[in-house]
Amino acid sequence: MIVIKSPSEIRLMREAGRILGLALQAVRRKIAPGVTTAELDACAEEIIRSGGAVPTFQGVTQYEGQPPFPGTITASVNSELVHGIPSSRKLAGGDIISVDCGVTYKGYVADAAFSAPVGQISPSARLLLEVTEQALAIGIDMLRPGNRTGDVSHAIQEYVEKRGHSVVREYTGHGVGRSMWEPPQVPNYGTAGRGPELRAGMTIALEPMVNQGAPATRVLPDQWTVATRDGRLCAHFEHTVLVTEGDPVVLTVP
Repeated sequence: MIVIKSPSEIRLMREAGRILGLALQAVRRKIAPGVTTAELDACAEEIIRSGGAVPTFQGVTQYEGQPPFPGTITASVNSELVHGIPSSRKLAGGDIISVDCGVTYKGYVADAAFSAPVGQISPSARLLLEVTEQALAIGIDMLRPGNRTGDVSHAIQEYVEKRGHSVVREYTGHGVGRSMWEPPQVPNYGTAGRGPELRAGMTIALEPMVNQGAPATRVLPDQWTVATRDGRLCAHFEHTVLVTEGDPVVLTVP
C-alpha cells in the first residue's frame, strides 16, 4: 500500500532530511585524496547522532544470510555503484565516490546520495556526474500529482540514454517514510503513462544510477558492494522528495 503522509509525518521527515542534508554536506567537504571511507563514515555518524537521529543503514540486511551492513554511509568508488562498505581504503586523486546515507528521526526515514570527484577527474568522469545529477533534477520535476511513476522513469531514461550513458535496471527509486523501503518502486527506466498515479503526500526516494557503459551490475564477494559488470565508471544521486499539489519539495537538504 502506498502511504500518503500526514502533515505531522511530513514534519518529522523534514527534520530527518535536514539532519541528513547536514551529514552529507559535511562528508562532501571532507572528500579529498588520502581520506579513508571509514573517516567519511565517522563524520556522517557524528552529525546524525548529535542531531538526535540514528543511522538507518547500520545493521540492515536485505536477505537471509547476508551480513548486517556495518556502516552509516555506503561509500562506492569508481566502478562501484552502491552499497560499498566503509573501510581503511584511501581515496586517490582522479577517483569518483558515491555516498549514500539514511537517517531515522522519531521513526521516520530520509534517504539521499551524491557522487563527487576526488581531486581532478577526467572529462568523461565529469560528464558522468553531470548527466546523473541532471537526471535526478529531471526526475524530481516529474514528481507531480497526476503523473505516473512511468512518466518519471521514462524521463530519466530518455535523458540519460540520449547522452550516451545507460541506466541500471536492478536497483530503483522507491517510497520512503515509515520504513526505508515503501511502495511504489520508481525505476530509472520505463514507459510513460504506466505505473501508479502520483498523489500529494507521497514521499519518494528518487535515485538515478547511471553507468558509462552497459547497464549490467554484479555483487562483489562482500555480499554488499554492487559494481558495474564491465568495470566502467558509474554514478548515483538521490533525494527524498515530497509530492505536493504544487512543485515537488526536496526534503533532504541542510
